[in-house]
Amino acid sequence: MKIIIAGAGEVGTHLAKMLANENQDIIVIDENEDKLRPLESNYDLLAIKGNATSLKDLKEAGIKSADLFIAVTPEESKNVTACMLATKLGARKTVARIDNYEYMLPANKEFFKTLGVNHLIYPEMLAAKEIVSSLKRQWVRQWLEFYGGELILVGVKVRSGAPMVDKRFEELFYNNTQVRVVAIKRRNTTLIPKGGDEIKAEDIVYFITTQDSVDYVRELAGKDDSSIDNVMIMGGSRIAIKATQYLPAGMSVKIIEKDRERAALVVESLSDALVIGGDARDMELLKEEGIDDTDAFVAVTGNSEANILACLAAKRYGVKKTIAEVENIDYIPLAENLDIGTIINKKLISAGYIYQLTLNADVTDIKLLTNVDVDVIEFLVKDGSRITRAPVKELRLPRELHIGGIIRDGAGMIVTGDTHIRAEDRVIVFCYASYIRKIERYFD
Repeated sequence: MKIIIAGAGEVGTHLAKMLANENQDIIVIDENEDKLRPLESNYDLLAIKGNATSLKDLKEAGIKSADLFIAVTPEESKNVTACMLATKLGARKTVARIDNYEYMLPANKEFFKTLGVNHLIYPEMLAAKEIVSSLKRQWVRQWLEFYGGELILVGVKVRSGAPMVDKRFEELFYNNTQVRVVAIKRRNTTLIPKGGDEIKAEDIVYFITTQDSVDYVRELAGKDDSSIDNVMIMGGSRIAIKATQYLPAGMSVKIIEKDRERAALVVESLSDALVIGGDARDMELLKEEGIDDTDAFVAVTGNSEANILACLAAKRYGVKKTIAEVENIDYIPLAENLDIGTIINKKLISAGYIYQLTLNADVTDIKLLTNVDVDVIEFLVKDGSRITRAPVKELRLPRELHIGGIIRDGAGMIVTGDTHIRAEDRVIVFCYASYIRKIERYFD
């Protein structure tokens, strides 16, 4: 597949690195030669200094034969214009990064398709939705819902003394129809577990389950349940605004923003949140604003270091649920080791959304789990695909793959060895990031 990426910023660079490792034909266009040089030196791709809205530069990049054109420059108008030009010049499919929520409304998305912009991606909106999902339960690190919540991915850190610690999988989860463990993060290693493996204290464990069995998962992990009624947010960013708008009614929100003009904009955008002018790194201010009684603390400034340190401070004051936006990928392992809690990274969320457009199988969703070398893929099974030929235990699936659950006729169910997958099932698959191409052939 020939893929042209316009914009060598954080999202474009991360996506280029992912795709270059899969022997795709990748071309990256950017006006800043300094951003292109390390990409071309270290990865198998072509870097072109140029303007994404220049007809000459697009033609030079070979836009006429492009299967996918991705515009992720910092400028929304440039991205939209570039996609329109790319379509007219022959690109088969286009994606534009935007920062205007109005464009995401169904009627407007259809309008953009008529202009030649096939897909729109708003990273801040995707990040805000992940934050809200993580705030649904105080005891979880990650909470992802599939098909309206019919299946749920729950990530939780298991402490010593939990009922599942030091139990063999074949003893605890064999043919278990309530829950399936699909991945384990143990220090700096990601495991896709098999029957003889055990869960250890301090592991971050990822389960697939149904709504009815969420409490069963919580009990296995040895966690207490408590509601989140009030949230303190550091930073009045677009992510903070969107997250506040998505939060359920009845949850009180306090936003602390040090920039006066930005704080005024947040006040105009949100009617239900209390906006405080000040620096959330100021411990005295946090105490004055009731950090001791806060259920959850969310740090979403543009500074990863400040977000990590603020969450550490909130934990010191007894806040049980902390969420940090960490955009510097190199800092993510550090934040995990410091036991920050939930980590949000826009580029990983956005890359997962765009990556699914490069697959041949019918993929309806992809999640790139932060700091875990495992991807979560939702496949819609085609008639006659290899995955439907026998029960799961007889398919000889690669060790690097776990089928967590399926959605059949609108209802979620956990997969066991005896499950026979059918056409039109939605299958939730977990695999090491480098194995997606090998696994999609079972669904193609």
